[in-house]
Amino acid sequence: MSKKRVGGTAGLVLLMGMLAMWVAPPVPLAQELSGNVLDGKMIYEWHCVRCHGAGGWGDGPQARELRVPPANFHAPAVQMKSDEQLLTSIEFGLVLSPMHGWRGRLTEQEMQDVVAYVHLLAQRGR
Repeated sequence: MSKKRVGGTAGLVLLMGMLAMWVAPPVPLAQELSGNVLDGKMIYEWHCVRCHGAGGWGDGPQARELRVPPANFHAPAVQMKSDEQLLTSIEFGLVLSPMHGWRGRLTEQEMQDVVAYVHLLAQRGR
């Protein structure tokens, strides 16, 4: 094979790859979990509001009693976490924190629902 033909083949493959990316339907990102906000709200109100507060500011009625303050979902450090990181925190809890794991108490879907609701809270102001 000549150099000219190899270069042309590589260019054609590159062009076809770019075309496929443009035409193909978007692949869902790992960030996009399938949580239900309304179900997440009910679970959050039942289990999370006493520490994290109704608005997700970390100011729930039991927050003052805790040595380590609950997460404020409006804080940039929390908003920068991926869905997988939030889900892991819910599932396994946080070391050296009163945030215990919910694995075995909530289903995988319920934890995803809570993550979806936490995103909604984080977008709201006071």
